[in-house]
Amino acid sequence: MNGSTRVRDLRLVPLALAVWGAALLCVFLPELAWWCVGIGIAVGFTILVLMLRGGDQRVRAKDGLLVVLALSMAAAAMTAAFAGPARAGAADLDGRVIDIVAEVSSSSSVGRDGRLWFDVQTSFAGTPGSPDPLSVPMRVGVERVPGLDLGAVIRVTGQAKTTDPGERAALVLFGTTVEILQPARGIFGVAAQVRSDFVDRATRLPEPGAGLLPGLAVGDTRAVSEELNAAMLSSGLSHLTAVSGANCAIVVGAVFWLVALCGGGRWLRVVLALTALAAFVVLVTPEPSVIRAAVMAGLAMLTLLCGRPSAGVGVLCLAVVGILVADPWLAATPGFVLSAAATAALIVLAPPISRGLSRWMPQPLGLAIGIPLAAQLSCGPIIALFAEQQSIIGIPANMLAGPAAPIATVIGLLACLAAPIPPLADLFAASAWLPAAWISVTATVSAAVPGGTAAVVPGIGAALIVALLSVAIGVLLCTGGFAAVRWVRGASTTVLVVAVALVGARMLLDEPLAHTMVPENWAIAACDVGQGDALLVRSEEQVALIDTGMEPDLLSTCLNALSIDRIDLLVLTHFDADHVGAVSVVEGRVDTVLHGPTDSGQQEQLLAGLARGGADLVLASAGMHGTLGAAKWNVLWPRKDSVAFPAGNDASLVVEFAGGEVPRSLFLGDLSAVPQRMLSGQIRGTYAVVKVAHHGSADQDPGLYTLLRPAVAILSAGEDNDYGHPRAETIALAEAAGALTVRTDLQGRILIGLKNDELTVWTERDRTPDGTADADK
Repeated sequence: MNGSTRVRDLRLVPLALAVWGAALLCVFLPELAWWCVGIGIAVGFTILVLMLRGGDQRVRAKDGLLVVLALSMAAAAMTAAFAGPARAGAADLDGRVIDIVAEVSSSSSVGRDGRLWFDVQTSFAGTPGSPDPLSVPMRVGVERVPGLDLGAVIRVTGQAKTTDPGERAALVLFGTTVEILQPARGIFGVAAQVRSDFVDRATRLPEPGAGLLPGLAVGDTRAVSEELNAAMLSSGLSHLTAVSGANCAIVVGAVFWLVALCGGGRWLRVVLALTALAAFVVLVTPEPSVIRAAVMAGLAMLTLLCGRPSAGVGVLCLAVVGILVADPWLAATPGFVLSAAATAALIVLAPPISRGLSRWMPQPLGLAIGIPLAAQLSCGPIIALFAEQQSIIGIPANMLAGPAAPIATVIGLLACLAAPIPPLADLFAASAWLPAAWISVTATVSAAVPGGTAAVVPGIGAALIVALLSVAIGVLLCTGGFAAVRWVRGASTTVLVVAVALVGARMLLDEPLAHTMVPENWAIAACDVGQGDALLVRSEEQVALIDTGMEPDLLSTCLNALSIDRIDLLVLTHFDADHVGAVSVVEGRVDTVLHGPTDSGQQEQLLAGLARGGADLVLASAGMHGTLGAAKWNVLWPRKDSVAFPAGNDASLVVEFAGGEVPRSLFLGDLSAVPQRMLSGQIRGTYAVVKVAHHGSADQDPGLYTLLRPAVAILSAGEDNDYGHPRAETIALAEAAGALTVRTDLQGRILIGLKNDELTVWTERDRTPDGTADADK
């Protein structure tokens, strides 16, 4: 029986993969959706007719599966095809200021821009004051306001931006005003109140743990700090930051067991477990991983009710098919993909890995290691498609933190149920705080381990490399079957030996030997920190750091490679995450901080952390000046107490450096064209080096660059970023002013110095915009 069940389940894998492929094709190439519908229906009915006309009365299971496969692909394509006209109508709103009336359909989270971001399903969208009927999913970002709960009906005015093909949201709306037309009602209103009460109760507890607990229990991540979020990502624990699909299994299992303990029959156990599951999904909001797990748990309950208990690959495949037929855009959603991959790994890969590990360690320990290792091996290639780092420390971190997550979830849910009795709810919340604090500490400590993460260039190439390494590790750990073939194990061993050798060589180059690979006489350095700014100026061994980027690992790599231990002057041009997100790397290592105007308590807390580390804080404005070694610096912008340009991009600090072997240089922060024009009146003479404003966005003043006439223009941006930075017209503008343009997205770390009064430029990589090597470097 076990063998036949295993075969039946595996035979459903092609069905899930085919539907997934059809969904991806139709969401990325929507013009093909109706063609896929027609082909799928035609193929399905053709096979069915051939089966019925055949003389063989034994209808083979594989023929029936082919019919279901073709019709399921057609169903997923049909869902995408019917949604096409509405999404095309939404695309026509790109770039316009519009009104929408919509229902909130997801939980909200704080984005890097400080906005509150959430998904909605619109009913009206269009011209402000008179929007037209339009039903499409959108992603909306607004200033933080209460009441944006699942099921609430809202009106938002803002600027629309179309999304890339394959994204679930048809538009992204940058809201300027938001009005709650109807708060969440019924079960959604009850869930919102329960969730709000628990968040208030949890956030009164101390850190670490208070900010993470609402995410673990009810899926609210708004209290998770940027520092903790970065640590969770670096340590491979980001799946615990919010409720994941595993929590659905915990809820269903707990209710099923409790009813059975009380003597309830099969029907009662299943009905109550499914009821609890539905209530839990409403409480935490239906994120992709929760949807997948909820559908899978529901199918498992139904098979149990029918007297054929089955939970495995077959149930997962049916869940995937059902979900993608209902919403094909989930096929391209990272959360859903990772959730399905991790579940498949736990079913298929974890048992043989655990058995293999049991050859060298006790079986319980082998199981404890095998589960997170299987999930890591399956999810690693997917993460490499879009993430700039891979967690090396993730497996031991998950072993330490993983067991605490279900404890925090269950006790947190008990606190929600006990809300009518405040003392009891407080007791449960305080009890859930302990495992949440354990997870937070584990993440923070793991993220600080040297070499705990590996920086990668996201994309198909990185995914293939990580997949090859994952397969090699899996083969060597598993026993029997394909993994026992001698040449397979030999090839896997060779792959890992080569990988270890390459990683070891890279570690030597990035750490102890890094300083031997770069010019010694550099004066200006632009670090490759992805989509962000982090630039260094050096004179007589004193160092200034202008912004930090938002990736701590990338900033640390750059500072280590240049042998920078201490920062004499830290310039924070403004407080966007891509300029200050990695400031924790230099806390306790800074003498003086020059910073722009602040407009939030979070920004004040960031500065307070630097002050606790011994830094002197200086609110800078035009006219301030000082020295760095033998060089001099001057602040040219913003004007003191300016009301025209509040805190943000247009109030970025603009600083110039000159003298002491530092070429005359100007760093423009994220200034837009209007303040650039006003700055032009303060420009005296030309500059050897200019850091182009706002990562090379299109919002530049040509007149300023004509005045500056830089010899070298630095463009600091992330490779293949979503903003299209640097823009071609901005590069052309700098080159028209006579500048050599250098880009961190293509050329990595950039070093500039003076040799015999002439500029020298060194780049980490020799790449041009078309991807070819530049022979002149």
